[in-house]
Amino acid sequence: MKKYIIYFGILVIGLILGRFLFGGAEKEVTHKHSDEIEIKKMWTCSMHPQIMQPEKGDCPICGMDLIPAERGSNELSVNQFKLSKNAIALAGVQTKVIDNTSEKEDDMLILSGKISENEEANTVQVSYFSGRIDRLYVNFTGEKVRKGQLLANIYAPELIKAQQELLTTFSLKESQPSLYKAVRNKLKLWKLSDAQINKIESSGKVKQNFQIYATVSGVVSEKLVAQGDYVKEGQPLLKITNLNTVWANFDVYEHQINNFKVGQSIAISLKAYPNEVYKTKITFINPVLNIKTRTVNIRAVLNNSDGKFKPAMFLKGKIYTEPSEITSKLLIPSTAILWTGKRSIVYVKAKEREAVFEMREVILGDKFGDNYEIKKGLQFGDEIVINGVFTVDASAQLQGKKSMMNHKKALLMSFEIPSVFKNQLQTAYDSYIDLKNELIKANVDSVRKESEKLSENLSKVDENLLSNKEAYEQWLLLVKELKKTNKTISSSSKIKEQRKEFIRLSELFIEAVQVFSINEVTYKQYCPMANKDNGAYWLSKESKVLNPYYGEMMLKCGEVKQVIK
Repeated sequence: MKKYIIYFGILVIGLILGRFLFGGAEKEVTHKHSDEIEIKKMWTCSMHPQIMQPEKGDCPICGMDLIPAERGSNELSVNQFKLSKNAIALAGVQTKVIDNTSEKEDDMLILSGKISENEEANTVQVSYFSGRIDRLYVNFTGEKVRKGQLLANIYAPELIKAQQELLTTFSLKESQPSLYKAVRNKLKLWKLSDAQINKIESSGKVKQNFQIYATVSGVVSEKLVAQGDYVKEGQPLLKITNLNTVWANFDVYEHQINNFKVGQSIAISLKAYPNEVYKTKITFINPVLNIKTRTVNIRAVLNNSDGKFKPAMFLKGKIYTEPSEITSKLLIPSTAILWTGKRSIVYVKAKEREAVFEMREVILGDKFGDNYEIKKGLQFGDEIVINGVFTVDASAQLQGKKSMMNHKKALLMSFEIPSVFKNQLQTAYDSYIDLKNELIKANVDSVRKESEKLSENLSKVDENLLSNKEAYEQWLLLVKELKKTNKTISSSSKIKEQRKEFIRLSELFIEAVQVFSINEVTYKQYCPMANKDNGAYWLSKESKVLNPYYGEMMLKCGEVKQVIK
């Protein structure tokens, strides 16, 4: 019994000594661990990410509840921002490392151009004598005429006098053959044929009206006179164009000139015939540079015997180059580029193992297939965003970082947008608003119907109205993403999925309205709770907030962030 009492006493003494010797260290470890947790746990505002506080509470700017900040965000530079795995998955963000390998379809230059008349085949039909047009047989521009066809009847006093001289000298042709011949030749100078002159001689009568016949076959491209007009000798009557061949005209930039030469093969495609390619050769390179556009005109001739090509049609030309010419060029996909007027930007992944991004301005070179050459701003080995770039830009804007839309230089596009294009975009915008209203009501079937109408109206927006190259190409990228996202909405049978895709659709539509503009004021509204507390925007025709992401659940949740005029 004494033995057990001694063991128990030793155990108690050991516990007391252990607590005395190691209790402080345990307390220190616990304290350090607590500090580490405290350092890591910071709180921020979803609407004002620049706010960072060590304790949970309200945002000092807007009063909203603070949310946990992402770990490691304080290690980023001023223009870097981080996306969560969920946000990347939701937006379908994809990246690619730039290397110096090129694929076969990249070995080409893409040019935009128009079809025009072959000026070498143009003819101006003139009057060979003065007089009054008593009858004009050409009724409209575009009418086809053939060589020898009667074009007009003209009353010509000079010809009446000359006919009288002919009839007088005709009776003296045996005694004064030189005089007779001179009068006859005078009529020939006015383009009267031998048959016409012989007919006057045989009838012995003076004609009051003379006919003008087409000297070439073609299409009337311009009427220069009307019936009843008085014309002078040599005055143009009609412009006749032979459209059996047409010109394919392209404008190439100054820095691209060395890529072209006469006799070089070119493949031409037209929007009117999307499945057909026409191969021809460059026949002309203008030796004079256009000082306003800094471009040079190059030309190819197309056979148009079947009449498929119409002047003013838009077309694309592909010039194939040697692979060795572009293997050293830095190329990136066109889907990676955002245009803001004269500026072009991409998003670069700043850290190899983290979803950290930053905006980078680049200078573009030639276009090769679906890729652009980068003259400045990137280097081989950089990892860039090639899909979901609009969403990444919206995230940068939301987090107050340097982005396309909030950068001080990126206010609006620097080119004019035709009013017809704005009207077409306005119609698509109206369909977007109708779609948003049905999302508020949570009516799945109606959402699908409005989505189909939106798709139809987006297809009616004619990019060919945009004469500016950057505007044209940016709209093509934008509308491609709009149609793709909208198609997902129209094919979905769940309101939750429709609202999820509407986040992306709204980002794209905001971009379209801010860049290309419409004919009315619109309100850019924001809900910080949408998109799983990452926030989401939408457009509205009124300042009153009606939330399409939650409907009746949180109908008035949100605020107006911008009035777009």
